[in-house]
Amino acid sequence: MERNFETVMIEQCAPVLARLKPAGLFRYETRDCADLAARVHRWNDQLGEKGLKVRVLKGCAQTHRYLIYVYRESRLRQVLADEAVREFLQREGYALPEDASDCDGMLRQLSRRLCCEADFPHEIGVFLGYPLTDVVGFIENQGRNFTCCGCWKAYGDPDAAARHFAQLNKCTRVYLRLFHEGTPIFRLAVAA
Repeated sequence: MERNFETVMIEQCAPVLARLKPAGLFRYETRDCADLAARVHRWNDQLGEKGLKVRVLKGCAQTHRYLIYVYRESRLRQVLADEAVREFLQREGYALPEDASDCDGMLRQLSRRLCCEADFPHEIGVFLGYPLTDVVGFIENQGRNFTCCGCWKAYGDPDAAARHFAQLNKCTRVYLRLFHEGTPIFRLAVAA
């Protein structure tokens, strides 16, 4: 059953809309590819002035499942310009652009990995704004031995992670309530 695009966006990306995270990802199912393309275009038009972008990272015309990526380009640029993140991504096989702020090239590489590799690219956590410690910890521990589990598996200070997860969950609850009360996504999105 197809779910409402906007509801799924709020459920999965409220912290991105609120500027608490640089990016979020959600799966959306639809048989209408033209409608999906129109929605993405419309959301880019509406949310662009708030510093947000929407793009399809992966799609399958047979299963009708798409991974939709919602991000704040300025925040993602900061993440991808971090020297430790760049070194990590290079070790993971990414070709680093000369311009550290080139998000598009890095997102194209991530998209290819999502579409073409047998193994899931767990480095995606970096692109979602997860702490590098947690992304590396997840990969090295194969998802085990985490210190706290919430929106993702954390491998650092469990109390700090639990507080951060609580903040993100509260944001999502508040945004869902406001959305269901009639506040449009455009008004919920905090300007950059």
